[in-house]
Amino acid sequence: MKKNIPLNREQKKATPGQLVIHVFDQQLPLKHIFRISRGAKTHAHVIIVKIDDGENIGWAEAVPYTHYQESIDKVKHQLSVFCEQTLNDENFEYLVAALPSGAARNALDCAWWDLKAKRQNTSVAQLLQLVPAISCVTAQTLSIDTSEAMANAVRELNNPPLVKVKLDNQDIVEKMTAIQRAAPTSKFIVDANEGWSISDLSDVGGQLKALNVVLIEQPLPAGQDHDLINFVSPIPLCADESCHTRADLDYLKGRYQVVNIKLDKTGGLTEAVLLMRRAKAEGFEIMLGCMVGSSLAMAPIALLVNEAKFVDLDGPLLIKKDYEDGFEFNQGLMIPLKAKLWGGARNYIEAEKLNYS
Repeated sequence: MKKNIPLNREQKKATPGQLVIHVFDQQLPLKHIFRISRGAKTHAHVIIVKIDDGENIGWAEAVPYTHYQESIDKVKHQLSVFCEQTLNDENFEYLVAALPSGAARNALDCAWWDLKAKRQNTSVAQLLQLVPAISCVTAQTLSIDTSEAMANAVRELNNPPLVKVKLDNQDIVEKMTAIQRAAPTSKFIVDANEGWSISDLSDVGGQLKALNVVLIEQPLPAGQDHDLINFVSPIPLCADESCHTRADLDYLKGRYQVVNIKLDKTGGLTEAVLLMRRAKAEGFEIMLGCMVGSSLAMAPIALLVNEAKFVDLDGPLLIKKDYEDGFEFNQGLMIPLKAKLWGGARNYIEAEKLNYS
C-alpha cells in the first residue's frame, strides 16, 4: 500500500525559495519471518520523505520503531506538524535539528542531504568530507528459530564471513553450537536485543568466545545495564538500544566497548557523523546498524563504513524486492552504492519503481 501525500497543506509544487515535503508509507514484504527476542514480523513498514525545491528532489527512507514508541501514524503526524511551518533554505536545517531524534528527523535530515548534493552536482560524501566508501564485510542476519532451523539457515549462506545471530535467553549455547558447526569458518555477532540477564551473560561468555563469537550486542535492557560497570567480558559488548546520540556516550563508558549507530536512533546522518567522530575520539569502536528496510534506508549510513569495525547493513537482503539501483552483495561483501539511488548528482529516481502491492 502506498500513500503519496503533500504535507504543505494546499501547496503541491514548490515556489522559489520554499520547500515542499511529500510523504508516503510502504509495506515491504520480507523473504522470511523475522524474529528477535521481542517478537516477529513479516513486513517492514517504512516512511519515505521527498523534499522538492521546484527543480530538484531529495528523498530518504526511515523506519518507525515501536520499541521506541514510534509508529507510522505517529511519525506522519510529526511530519505534518513540522510542515505547518513555512519551510525554506534559511530555516530548514535549524527546524529539523530541533526535532527529537527518531524516524521523522532521520527522513527529513537524509532527504535534505540528498537534495543538497543534487543542487550542487556533487555527492553527500564530498559535502561531509568523507573518504569514499570501499567494499566491506557486512553481517548477514539469522532471526530466532530452533537450533536446527538456524543451522540450516546459516548453511544456506555458505560460510559467510560475518553472521549476526538473534538470540533470546533460551538455549543460547546449544543454538550457537549448532550454528557454528554449520558455518565453521564464520565469525559471529550475537544480538540479545535486551533479552538477557547478567547471569546469562556471565554463564555463556566464555563458551561463546570459543564458538567464534566476536561481539555481543545489547545483552541487558537499556537503562538497566548498571551490572555491566566494570564487568569483565571475554567478548566485547556493544550498546544498541542504550545508544542513540552523543548524549548517551558518558553513560556508556565503563559498560560497553562498541556503539551501534543507526539512523533511526540518531535522527539522521548529521547526528550519526557527529556521534561516530566523538565515540571514536573517546575510545569506542564503531558498529553500523539498521532497521529492516531497503537500500534507500541503508544509503546514508553506508557512507561511514570506512570508520566502522563492524557493519550490519543487510536490510536489503531481508526484503523480497529492493530498488534496482540498490546495494550489491557478494558472499557477505557489500559493494559501495552507485549514487543513482541516493546521495549523488543524478536528479531523482521515482520511489514508485518498487511497485509493491
